[in-house]
Amino acid sequence: MTCATTAIPPADSVDIEALRGKYRHERNKRLRAEGQAQYVRPTGGVVENFTADPHLPIAPRDLVNEDIDVIVLGAGWGGIMASYYLTQAGVSNFRNVDTAGDFGGVWYWNRYPGIQCDNDAYCYLPLLEETGFMPSKKFSDGREIQGHARAIAEKYGFADRALFHTHINALAWDEGLKRWRVGTNRGDDIRARFVVMACGVLNMPKLPGIPGIDCFKGKMFHSARWDYGYTGGSYAAPVLDKLADKSVAIIGTGATAIQAVPHLAKYAKQLYVVQRTPSSVDERPNPPTDAAWLAGLEPGWQAERRGNFQRAAMEFFKPGELDQICDIWTEITRNLSVEFAEHGWPEDTAAFMARREVMDYQVMERLRTRVAALVKDGDTAEALKPYYRHLCKRPLSSDDYYPAFNRPNVTLVDVSETKGVSELTPDGFMANGREYKVDCLIFASGFEVTSELERRWGIDTIVGRGGVSIYDHWRGGPKTLHGTMTHGFPNQFFIGYIQGGANASVTEQFGRQGEHIAHVIAEVLKRGARVAEVSEAAQDEYVRRFEELEMDMSAFQAECPPGYFNNEGELKPKWGLFRSWGEGWDAFMAMLEAWRDDGRLAGMSIEY
Repeated sequence: MTCATTAIPPADSVDIEALRGKYRHERNKRLRAEGQAQYVRPTGGVVENFTADPHLPIAPRDLVNEDIDVIVLGAGWGGIMASYYLTQAGVSNFRNVDTAGDFGGVWYWNRYPGIQCDNDAYCYLPLLEETGFMPSKKFSDGREIQGHARAIAEKYGFADRALFHTHINALAWDEGLKRWRVGTNRGDDIRARFVVMACGVLNMPKLPGIPGIDCFKGKMFHSARWDYGYTGGSYAAPVLDKLADKSVAIIGTGATAIQAVPHLAKYAKQLYVVQRTPSSVDERPNPPTDAAWLAGLEPGWQAERRGNFQRAAMEFFKPGELDQICDIWTEITRNLSVEFAEHGWPEDTAAFMARREVMDYQVMERLRTRVAALVKDGDTAEALKPYYRHLCKRPLSSDDYYPAFNRPNVTLVDVSETKGVSELTPDGFMANGREYKVDCLIFASGFEVTSELERRWGIDTIVGRGGVSIYDHWRGGPKTLHGTMTHGFPNQFFIGYIQGGANASVTEQFGRQGEHIAHVIAEVLKRGARVAEVSEAAQDEYVRRFEELEMDMSAFQAECPPGYFNNEGELKPKWGLFRSWGEGWDAFMAMLEAWRDDGRLAGMSIEY
């Protein structure tokens, strides 16, 4: 499969210096001194229902009192992939624990109208060759994705061991038992030899801390807890007919809003789309899976495709390599590859990055031109234009989002100058000095992605050797070996974008971490050992090497508006999603494989 380069403005027609100034201006006017503190967790009071499960009732069960080899905290993709690799490594005495009612993680909770994968499903959905499953189209619907997640758990035999609707509220290392004591809100007492923290990156909803949130008398819900009882319709058939006489506001214009707004616009009497920072939104061709293409696939095709996606989205193509993905994620690399094939490849990385920066400006100018072509009102179109670098925010695609603003019942409320909604009133919200009266407020305000661990994980206490809290241990940022283990917390492992290789596909990222973790656990069990812990010296050496190789992204971040990628505007966020191994993903994977093949579990102390 091949795809053509897109029609972009010529490089000499794009005033990069002027745009660089514009980008910085747009960033600076949105920065808020309180940073991540502008958001609150939905943990009680008027918003306590935001943490409840609207999808499945909580079934009563007996408390669990047991000794177990492994507890996997999470049943989203991180937990599923860890469990899959544990199974493959011969470890079967484990459980997944999750606050949700089933497997799927973000795909269990999020059931808003229009929900789909927003990058290539043939890369994103894991274990396609292993399970024989194939996505029905390039961007799978949420129901299909959650169904695949559940099917993996069933196929590999760990579905019926999970504890759902169960919140972990305490983890403590018991030196006498050489196990982790796991406490839950269901009264369980689980003594686990190993703990895998697969808590996810899109698991904890957050709300803007708007004054007066307890005053609003209408309906409020977070997009990750969609209330079809109020809006009408269902997850399978999102016909939101109960909104026909309602004024609705959706706060946020990220990935969720891009998909939900066209449905809200179709059914609501009045829709206000409240925007702090616009997303970049390209076209979205979403054809069904081609039967001829499917028939021609050879074993290993998914790994090859994922490698192609990784190089296109986050690194660069090899000379002669073709783009297999063909969408907004890969456009810059695709265009450069064609250009270099014609005029010659740069001789060094610096020259390549300089040309890539120019292409970034060209592609973003194309996306701004697309807004102007699709949105009739000039002021609305200008407010919807993304003035920042590609990958400052998640690249999105939709054929229906921009046209929704041409409907007479849809109004964009741009709050970039005031950095957000100023307050809620009993009847609506205040923005730009005006009150907007609404019946319903929908918060599409995202998740705790790069904020402090306490906010993201929501576990009251996690205590390792000597009573040390993981939150204090990592207060200044993660300290690990391979991004998966840390000193002072024996038999504990971590999955996430934590000080390791960063892959453009989150399922590949989590899967390879799960594979690495399962190897260590299986080796420790095989050797009859009780405890495995990273030495402080090995941890410190890994951190030193990681930071030595890490690319300085501060100049790039200085042109990015505040958001979850940069923890609301930090130039070097300690929990940034793409803090990766400086030599690249393939080099990182090769390093881990060599470490495993060596067989010594180098850098770890083993107690028998």
